[in-house]
Amino acid sequence: MSSGSLLALFGAMLIVALVPGPAVLAVIARTFSSGFSRGLMMIIGITLGDFIFILLALFGLSIISEILGTTFLIIKYASAAYLIWLGISLFKSKSSAEDIKVSKESSLLANLITGLMINLGNPKAIVFYIGLFPAFIDVNQVVTVDVMTIMGIATIAFGSVNICYALLALRAKKMLNNPDASSLINKTAGTIMVSTGALVAIKA
Repeated sequence: MSSGSLLALFGAMLIVALVPGPAVLAVIARTFSSGFSRGLMMIIGITLGDFIFILLALFGLSIISEILGTTFLIIKYASAAYLIWLGISLFKSKSSAEDIKVSKESSLLANLITGLMINLGNPKAIVFYIGLFPAFIDVNQVVTVDVMTIMGIATIAFGSVNICYALLALRAKKMLNNPDASSLINKTAGTIMVSTGALVAIKA
């Protein structure tokens, strides 16, 4: 793979990453309500999902998405239901001065798994990668180093953008450091989370 191809691939992924989707909305809501560490764990889970889809696309295993269609569907609706449940819990929660600092209603591992489920619940991401890669690389000549490089590019492109969104949410949260703002944040994050869950559920 040439440096030019890698740079072009990075640019294409970065452009796609900048467009907010269900994963970005979930990261923003989670960071807004529970702090950066939990938002970061969700980002890691989303990135792991990208790794899985990259491997499937590069090695021509998109057929697996059809064979496991029902499994992907279950994951999709399970992640949507969980996001909606989290959103309702946040919306109904009572706020105090401490709520704005950190909310520990879910573990770091739970947030990582949620991010992974959100991504795996969208098997059409494989189609995105299958359509993207041939324009920049010869998929028939891909070796291990190429795979690792592509994963690195995806991590930087999607991960950096998601982290920026999380940091913006964190900054907004710190600017509203009082009980009334905490209530507003919880309700806003809850609304975003419920909307994200609904979007995940209805997205084709």
